[in-house]
Amino acid sequence: MGPRLVALGHAHRVVADCLAWCGAITIASLLRVDFAVSRLDARGQLLVLAVVIGVHLTVAGASGLYAHRWRYGSFDEVAALARSTTITTAVLFIIDLVASHPRMVPLTAVVAGGIVALVAMAGIRYVTRLAHERGRRPSGAGVQRVLVFGAGEGGAQVVAAMLRDPDSAYLPVALLDDAPDRQRLSIMGVAVVGTRADIARAAETHDASGLLIAIPRAGRALVADITDRARAAGLTVKVLPSTRELIDGVARLADIRDLTPADLLGRRELQTRVEDAVGYLRNRRVLVTGAGGSIGSELCRQIARYDPAELILLDRDESALHGAQLSIYGRALLDGNDLVLADIRDREVMKDVFATRQPQVVFHAAALKHLPLLEQFPVEGVRTNVLATCELLRLARDTGVERFVNISTDKAADPASVLGYTKRLSERVTAFFGADTGRPYLSVRFGNVLGSRGSVLDVFQAQIAAGGPVTVTHPEVTRFFMTTAEAVELVLQAGAIGGPGEVLVLDMGDPVRIADVARRLAEMAGLDIEVEFTGLRRGEKLDEVLFGAGELDHRPRHPLIAHVPVPPLAPRALDVFALDGDSRVLVATLAELCIAATRQVRDARPTGEEVGDAHPAGSRR
Repeated sequence: MGPRLVALGHAHRVVADCLAWCGAITIASLLRVDFAVSRLDARGQLLVLAVVIGVHLTVAGASGLYAHRWRYGSFDEVAALARSTTITTAVLFIIDLVASHPRMVPLTAVVAGGIVALVAMAGIRYVTRLAHERGRRPSGAGVQRVLVFGAGEGGAQVVAAMLRDPDSAYLPVALLDDAPDRQRLSIMGVAVVGTRADIARAAETHDASGLLIAIPRAGRALVADITDRARAAGLTVKVLPSTRELIDGVARLADIRDLTPADLLGRRELQTRVEDAVGYLRNRRVLVTGAGGSIGSELCRQIARYDPAELILLDRDESALHGAQLSIYGRALLDGNDLVLADIRDREVMKDVFATRQPQVVFHAAALKHLPLLEQFPVEGVRTNVLATCELLRLARDTGVERFVNISTDKAADPASVLGYTKRLSERVTAFFGADTGRPYLSVRFGNVLGSRGSVLDVFQAQIAAGGPVTVTHPEVTRFFMTTAEAVELVLQAGAIGGPGEVLVLDMGDPVRIADVARRLAEMAGLDIEVEFTGLRRGEKLDEVLFGAGELDHRPRHPLIAHVPVPPLAPRALDVFALDGDSRVLVATLAELCIAATRQVRDARPTGEEVGDAHPAGSRR
């Protein structure tokens, strides 16, 4: 084995290890005789050195120590080196004990020599690797000196990636972390020099021009605060994506990116284990309506990870279907059986879809959602959000759909607009079919989704790009925000834990003032943009709520999902709608049906003792 190992590329490693063994045995022997050289057996000493080299090369060859199996100087290689050294020492001990008379060297010198040899060989590897890595550190005029906030796993990974890549655009010069137990930490020679309060001082001391937030689990409050401090110190700000965006949870140089509105407004680490809750999707035929929309397409992307027997994407927008298929599969030939181009308001087509495709799980994300438009065209809102939803639920019941998840909105809580009225009624109709079937037909209610088509962020960014002004309805108007991925992750879990007819309300965090959103987006663009207030539009609220009057924030199964009972509404009650009559009468009818539901909720509200850990609507835990 030995000669085969001494390849040209590894000769220096073999020579270094052999010299380490020779030096270690010699030192151990001298220690044994108190450095009295005259007491050493020169012949035995030379013989043991020859034997130890032969044994080491044989054992190293058998273990693959020089065969490119481990990165040089890595923990894995040092572990292999320790095993090889232990075996070599044991073999040498036996040879010296049994096969030599007199002994080549004292037995204690063999044991001590093995220990010294291991320390020497590991030390050579460490020093060599350290010198190699220092030589690869990025340098040059184009390299930005950055502070790295976060000395945890994400920070360690990205600092190592920066320092080991000579082509890196970033050179980490100091670490910052708020954790007291990390204040003396150093990662590859880059030391923690303080907390977020020390950003300005660290930037000046280390001549940094940028700051990287290297905490994938950082929430929006932390990101916003660090960003404000960094910009006040004249630093550009970069971030690592949230944990769910990282491939295999590992931070790489390619993951470093500019701040986005989602980082500053909607980023939260939910600490959920959605994979433990989505067994109901595996080997099931899953239908998603509105699959081309923001929520629908993200639903499809996440559902596809959990091995459904079939994933059926339904939408009336062919371009949206194309985009959804491309985002899921990386191709969009539009010729697969997974796409259905259809309008949910077409009863006969939908009847055929349910009859032929036989879905077992349905996520109903198709809806009309723009509040001002529905104020002008309430009939369209009723046809899509109420009547079409009712028909889908009827078809689901008749074809044996096991689980039906209706996507609702915070505007259904104490509704004051056509959008809110129609989504509240969709919750009530879903509750009826849940009670009728005894199956988990339920609704999931949440607020604004960052990045959805036509969202306020899109409007603001377009206005900023045009030079302003940015229009906001009211200085104090607030809204809830959540990223699409976070919302859908909770929707999938809600689908697993919801009971028949319930509304599950997602925790959206604290509401955000829209005027602050506009100003922060302008700051991100580096522009001084005027904010113009236009006044609340018809049907708009100053502050949205997630819970209606009488509804309790009761979270029996998940810390971020509340369960709210809903008064069911029988389909025959929808016969009162006069779709070809006065739209004002139609809106009044919608409002009355919702007011009646609020009365039922208040009348049925349990006492504090009956609810246990429930909290009043609007409370925070």
